[in-house]
Amino acid sequence: MVYVCQERQGWFKDYARTVRLPELAFVGSAKLNERPAAVAARMAEALAFDLEARAACRTWEDALRLFIGHADSIGALVMVSGVVLSNNNRRLDPEEFRGFALADPQAPLVFINGSDSKSAQMFTLAHELAHLWLGASAISNASAAPVAGFRREEVWCNAVAAELLVPLAVLRADLVADEPLENAISRLTRRYKVSSLVILRRLLDANWLTRDAFDAAWAAERARLRAIAERGGGGNFYRTTLSRVSRRFARALVESTLEGQTLYRDAFRMLGVAKTETFNNIGQEVGVLP
Repeated sequence: MVYVCQERQGWFKDYARTVRLPELAFVGSAKLNERPAAVAARMAEALAFDLEARAACRTWEDALRLFIGHADSIGALVMVSGVVLSNNNRRLDPEEFRGFALADPQAPLVFINGSDSKSAQMFTLAHELAHLWLGASAISNASAAPVAGFRREEVWCNAVAAELLVPLAVLRADLVADEPLENAISRLTRRYKVSSLVILRRLLDANWLTRDAFDAAWAAERARLRAIAERGGGGNFYRTTLSRVSRRFARALVESTLEGQTLYRDAFRMLGVAKTETFNNIGQEVGVLP
């Protein structure tokens, strides 16, 4: 998948130069020695993805779609797939990797393993965007768990992602003493529109949970979410295709192909489609064709 995404990124970089898209100031704008909370605040402002924006979302699935849309709007190519290319028989294992970032000032790209639970994908996106803010490419096994032994950059991106999704100062004001853990998780996941795993991580950060209680709850919740993810499900074909390649990329590729700058053969390959009708329908989905 890295090679496939590199090809798409390379194409988009050439396209960006052709149409003279500006370089994106957020790529490489952060440093590892900055406080994660300060960087998370800048990211929230740039992405327009604060708690108020999420409050209108009914579920965290809706919040994830909103998050991806806002990342797209600032110039990031966000690609989500749980399979290799369009082969539904070759699933990507989230235990091997959850996502990666390919930093570039004109074509920053994030790939999210769509085999992971929808709620976990929210944290992966935040984590990989933090890599883009650093201007660093990376393959990540992004998890909200505060584990030791990872590179400093990974630990820092985890901290930024956690703060972006659940600001600790805000969370502390929402905590209720002696509330049963199950009730707290249910209430706070609805409030912040994030996964139960992210909430568990932040409850530990806030010293509301002991480490032993956290470890037990984390293991149980991961098992539950993994079972849900494995059940999978269908969905709208065109929405799925656009998720796999990103709306920003698809829109640019369709425009370039219709203008004769890109061969249909190459466009079909990068989109993972085989028919002109499907290509045209994608063009309609992204607003290029009537």
